This record gives sequence, C-alpha cells and structure tokens, in this order.
Amino acid sequence: MKTNILYLTVLFTATLRGAEVPPPETQIAAAVLAAPAELREGAAVLGYNPKGELVKLREGKNELICLASDPAKSSFSAACYHRELEPYMARGRELVAQKVTGQQRNDVRWKEVADGKLSLPREPRTLYVLTGTGFDASSGKVTKSYLRWVIYVPFATPQSTGLSTKASDNAPWLMSPGTAGAHIMINPPKK
Repeated sequence: MKTNILYLTVLFTATLRGAEVPPPETQIAAAVLAAPAELREGAAVLGYNPKGELVKLREGKNELICLASDPAKSSFSAACYHRELEPYMARGRELVAQKVTGQQRNDVRWKEVADGKLSLPREPRTLYVLTGTGFDASSGKVTKSYLRWVIYVPFATPQSTGLSTKASDNAPWLMSPGTAGAHIMINPPKK
C-alpha cells in the first residue's frame, strides 16, 4: 500500500510539473554519457527528484560532476564539467531561476568573479555537453546525439591562445575573450 501511495505521489507531482521524472538510475545513466567513457563511473551526478528539484543523485569519486537532462524540457541536454566549475555553474542556475538570462547572467557572474564573491578556477577546466532529441532508457542511447566541448580559460584572449573569435564548426574558437567566462568552443560538424 505504501509503495502505491508513493508511486501515485511521484506521478501526481511529475504531472503537475508537466513531465514524468525518470528514476535516479535512468538519469545517472543518461547524464554520464556526456563524459569521456573512462570518467563516467566516478562522476558525481546531479538530477531531479519527483518535485522537479535539482538534487545530488550520486556522490563522485573523480573530478567530474554531471548534470542530468531536465525532464520538464522536451529535448535532451546533459553536461559534465570539472568540479571546480560547480560554484560558477550553480550560480548560473540560480540566476536562471531568478529569470536572469543571456548576457545579463554572464555580466552578473563575471562581476562577482571580479569582486571575489564567486570562485572560478584560473586554469583551464572542461565542460562536455551532450544534446539530442531524447534518451532511450532501454538501449541506453541518446537519440540524434551531438557532443560538443567547452574549455573554460578565464581571461584568455586571441593573443594568448592564437584562436579566432569567429564561431566555427570546423575549428576551435574563443568565446567571450578577455572575460572571466572566456572559453574555447569545440563544435564538431553535425552529421
């Protein structure tokens, strides 16, 4: 009886949110696909509880944190990043929840880094982003998957990196040069 009540509570809460929240093991399996294969097993995973709140689903044993795809969204998007980027990423999520997005979100975080209120590593740190149209739990595969990489290099410039700032699907390029959020984008051509 308790199991049925719990299931109905989970189903009702997910329905109110407009999405069914996958079980933790499904979220973990999908989220870690963004990481290199050898780092998946030890990655910490953040995902969603039945109320749609972001929670830690698994403790980590290495330097990566993986973020499960938001079940309230129709497309799939998981990310894994170096644990030292978590304060920066968490602040970004807080700002989005406050409806602060786009360049304004970047400006707030960059100012907080400059003011010493927000921690951001000064050395390069990697973010892996895996997107697609969905996740098939039975096969363990993301449908129409696309993996791209972002290497955060705070305050990097075209002069310090030798990279262009022109967006490209054929070569790495530098985005937000000279800022706390400077990063190298690596977008492979889409199939």
